[in-house]
Amino acid sequence: MRFLLIVHHNETAFAATADATRRDLLAESVKLTHELHAQGQYIDASPLVPSDAGARVRVRGGKASVTDGPFIETHEHIAGYFFIHADSLAAAVEVAKRIPGARLGYVEVREVREISGLPDKNK
Repeated sequence: MRFLLIVHHNETAFAATADATRRDLLAESVKLTHELHAQGQYIDASPLVPSDAGARVRVRGGKASVTDGPFIETHEHIAGYFFIHADSLAAAVEVAKRIPGARLGYVEVREVREISGLPDKNK
């Protein structure tokens, strides 16, 4: 099974964190990706730029509307993700516990639905 582990934290608090601490957290995350890769669990992972640098797109009645971020009024935003293979939700939760971002906010664990008809990304 595939799982998306969505890292949420407070962007304002994170921006106020010392540069050295942010570098250490990133290095720890990169190390975790290598450990997951060695175990055959790694698919992809990446931090995201802050929410105010993004855009929200809606299409209603055939008309597109584009709005600058942030997307919702909240203190916590999506900060990044890990995309992994795991045998069960419980196994994915164990990986989520190892993500450094869980110490700053929380990690949402969601199983990815398998559907047919998508392009083969290996080609």
